[in-house]
Amino acid sequence: MFPDYFRFHVAPHIDSFVKWMTVAWGPAFDAFSNTVLSMLLRIEDLLLVIPWWLWLTGVMLISWLQTRRVRYPLALGLLLFSIGVFGLWEVSMETLAIIITAVIISLLLGIPLGIAMAESERFSAVLTPVLDAMQTMPSFVYLIPALMLFGLGKVPGVVATVIYSLPPVVRLTNLGIRQVSADVQEAARAFGATRWQMMRDVRLPLAVPSILAGINQTTMMALAMVVIASMIGAGGLGELVLIATNRINVGDGFEAGWAIVVLAIIIDRLTQGLGKRWETPKT
Repeated sequence: MFPDYFRFHVAPHIDSFVKWMTVAWGPAFDAFSNTVLSMLLRIEDLLLVIPWWLWLTGVMLISWLQTRRVRYPLALGLLLFSIGVFGLWEVSMETLAIIITAVIISLLLGIPLGIAMAESERFSAVLTPVLDAMQTMPSFVYLIPALMLFGLGKVPGVVATVIYSLPPVVRLTNLGIRQVSADVQEAARAFGATRWQMMRDVRLPLAVPSILAGINQTTMMALAMVVIASMIGAGGLGELVLIATNRINVGDGFEAGWAIVVLAIIIDRLTQGLGKRWETPKT
């Protein structure tokens, strides 16, 4: 047995800190919650206003422009059509709104952090272990602080999703900038480019394929977290999966799970196609 006199628990101190934050920063959390909820509801309303047939047409057209093949657009169109057949169109749009909101916030935070990591070795050394911890921590853990700070509902679901899906875009933005050819950067300096001009006109444009790959991974991780976030009231398809699991209703669970898989496939194919358009041609 481990000796009792060596034991020390940080849980009470963490609980006290969270309670202090909820009291001291309550108005700030409320303002943030209202802002996120307002953005989420506007995105959801916009997604629901668009007719289903226009969604199908848009997805198929984008896929055709990326591939110039007929079978891929048809396959994606049929997959998207199956969501409506199962009667899950509105719920899927609710899930998609949560994903879009979480991804927008992740990009607003992640891309600047990735740029800062590429610019500063010291900042990179500090942030890298934090990102490692964020990616290795069980996803359910993120529900606890989000729940304690924002209560039940869609906002804590978005916050937990942002925390879970943030690391890929940070890492790949940093990686893409660092992988820009030294010869290209030296040529830009020879023409008198300042540090800001170097970042804006040379390093960031050449890092776009890597950044887009980070956006793709962030989006996919957000979709995975949305299901788990339903445990704290995020709603959407994740809630249907959770209810079906609790009731051992295999049929309903399959339909909701199928809709999630369809969204994942469509988002992955379209974002990957966008990334390929920015890739440097191989010689």
